[in-house]
Amino acid sequence: MPNAKASVLEEFNAPLRLCEFPLPPKLEPGAALVRTEMAGICGTDVHLWKGQLPIQLPVILGHETVGRIEELGDGLERDWAGGLLKPGDRITWNWATSCGQCYYCREKRQPTRCPQRRAYGIGYRCDQPPHWLGGYAQFHYLRPDTTIHKIPDDLPTDAVIGAGCALITAIHGLERMCVESPGLAPGQAVPVLPRLWSECAVIQGAGPVGIAALAVVKSAGVGQTIVVGGPGQRLEIARRFGADHTIDIAEASAPSERVALIRKLSGGEGADVVIECVGSPSVVSEGMEMCRDGGKYLVLGHYCDAGPLQFNPHTITRKQLQVFGSWSSEPRHLKAALDFLRQTQTPFPFASMVTHRFPLEGGFEALKTTANWQSAKSVLLPN
Repeated sequence: MPNAKASVLEEFNAPLRLCEFPLPPKLEPGAALVRTEMAGICGTDVHLWKGQLPIQLPVILGHETVGRIEELGDGLERDWAGGLLKPGDRITWNWATSCGQCYYCREKRQPTRCPQRRAYGIGYRCDQPPHWLGGYAQFHYLRPDTTIHKIPDDLPTDAVIGAGCALITAIHGLERMCVESPGLAPGQAVPVLPRLWSECAVIQGAGPVGIAALAVVKSAGVGQTIVVGGPGQRLEIARRFGADHTIDIAEASAPSERVALIRKLSGGEGADVVIECVGSPSVVSEGMEMCRDGGKYLVLGHYCDAGPLQFNPHTITRKQLQVFGSWSSEPRHLKAALDFLRQTQTPFPFASMVTHRFPLEGGFEALKTTANWQSAKSVLLPN
């Protein structure tokens, strides 16, 4: 079989290397081979490159991917929503698969906590067949049982990748915070965006996860939204997405100053909801102080382990806070995200988030651009 190219992480904190691997001679039943159209550079990829999650190397990074079907394995005929699939269709997919049989999958209905769960662009070595299990490559192999979603013709690829995994992460987090019992039976529907009856929500972080969380909470009925972050160009995007107020961390550099500004903007009490979207441990204590008494604090930004923090749990008790965590997403969240993107292209222009484009051989430059906060969203165009 012919070879194709991929940008490979072989060593933490080192440049990616362009490598060649053979394409699979035959697909497994239920598998698919996809020609990559666009791959997003996620902040998680930066954390992985730094070695902040215990993964095996070498790996093809990339879990935010859109491509066109090159070949379908026997028995794979429909996407997750039941639509017919054929070669040439533009698709995306959930980047992790769960076993469907374990305690968390069957009894607790929280498949994101499945101990057998593995993620494309994170959990598969690329020096072993079928090799093509990450987005930074000309082709992507989709294993059997991958949940595939066909992309509607009126939804641009830039919007899907501009939203990336950030939007499905935000939708899942809001669901956990708003739905009393978030565990759902397979296929059981929930509102795309549960209502969040809050007067004020604060978003810590103006990167892709923060912008996605902003869009979700505005659509969920929040009265006032405040985004805390930087640099200036990212805060401008937040204002474009409807943030009522932005606080630049370069201007309000002390945590106590930012907490005081939140209290002033929220009428003196603090925010009903604060959502952490930074991935830096130091902001967590600050974010809890931004909450009003009896408020809610949602941690979305710590997919990777960025280290511990010094924290006084008395804050949670004293303020009577509810603290939530949310890990990854499920197929229904990606379907909800695609529907949301189609319906809200004018108020929430996720396509405009794609600001920097790189060829496959520029994978390391794309990663550095994201790491240095130089882009709203960097992407690879492998083909």
